[in-house]
Amino acid sequence: MRFRHPDGSVVHLAYCTNVHSAETLEGVRAQLRDHCEPVRKRLGRDRIGIGLWLAKDAARSLINDPSALRSLRAELEHRGLEVVTLNGFPYEGFGAEEVKYRVYTPDWTDPERLAHTTDLARLLATLLPDDVTEGTISTLPIAWRTPYAADPTAPGTAQKALTVLAQRLDALAELTGKSIRIGLEPEPGCTVETTADAIAPLTAVGHDRIGICVDTCHLATSFEDPDTALDALSAARVPVAKAQLSAALHAEHPHLPEVRTALAAFAEPRFLHQTRTLTAAGLRGTDDLDEALTGRALPDGTPWRSHFHVPLHAPPAPPLTSTLPVLQSVLTRLVGGGKPLTRHLEVETYTWQALPAELRPRTRAQLADGIASELTLARDLLVDLGLKELP
Repeated sequence: MRFRHPDGSVVHLAYCTNVHSAETLEGVRAQLRDHCEPVRKRLGRDRIGIGLWLAKDAARSLINDPSALRSLRAELEHRGLEVVTLNGFPYEGFGAEEVKYRVYTPDWTDPERLAHTTDLARLLATLLPDDVTEGTISTLPIAWRTPYAADPTAPGTAQKALTVLAQRLDALAELTGKSIRIGLEPEPGCTVETTADAIAPLTAVGHDRIGICVDTCHLATSFEDPDTALDALSAARVPVAKAQLSAALHAEHPHLPEVRTALAAFAEPRFLHQTRTLTAAGLRGTDDLDEALTGRALPDGTPWRSHFHVPLHAPPAPPLTSTLPVLQSVLTRLVGGGKPLTRHLEVETYTWQALPAELRPRTRAQLADGIASELTLARDLLVDLGLKELP
């Protein structure tokens, strides 16, 4: 979906396909047919954007077979789908029964992360619509904090890899006329946990093709103030390559038994749900929600937030809620001013099938309805900020 900003530029809205399991090119094609096109039809639009996730094997198949890449581009057009952004964070296995810590490998100290992201940039340059010259790719925030923090050579290795990537993106732009930018996506528990943590490594790289992806669930989970976070990024001249529109799980009174019971329903074995609370002594946290609920692993005198992407349009029932107001505040800063700070927005609720059983979609049709409802909410927020939806 495209929107005209009051300054005349175009802002793109997509939803991320990492919600659908696919490790191969055949699986990606099935996603387009079985999920993405039905969402478009529910929205009644001739065209919608998707933030495509290409796992290692699918990406490599396309790199090795230019005819397959041309065919995929044609299929996207045929189904009324366009791609201006990729989710390059998960490398493979995101549809596995247990993902947890594996999603952070390979990290930016591993040459394979550089090779995979280079492949994605090359693919995106071809998949971009003819009238679009800029694409973005989100990626993991350098590494999970361990064993990275114990290796004194790790920061230098990661910085060198990102510098090489920037050089490759320059060469790609010269060759294709398409500008691809990368956004490190801060996430709790990682080397770059917050937007503030991103400033030093990104300024060290010092290239405007390498910026940040602001995920509003992650920002909220770490109790970052949106204005403070975005002001700091602007002051440091760190570009916001893209933003992921997502909402975290919020518990106002985690000491109450009924609140802990409600939270326990969201503790599940597939994804990591880092949980944080902001105390007078600072931010405290656990790597997962079940760990927070065990004994006194996390202080419960102040609100908890958990890294669980809950549907934007359907916050959990009381006594829980979501951090949708944080998303709204971030969105206002990003695109509500005189000039957008980013032009790529992506709804990223990948946890539909990890929701408590009574909230989980049981059919493809129910999932498509939910995703369409999320995009409708995001669309309404953009229109309220003065953007105009384009055909």
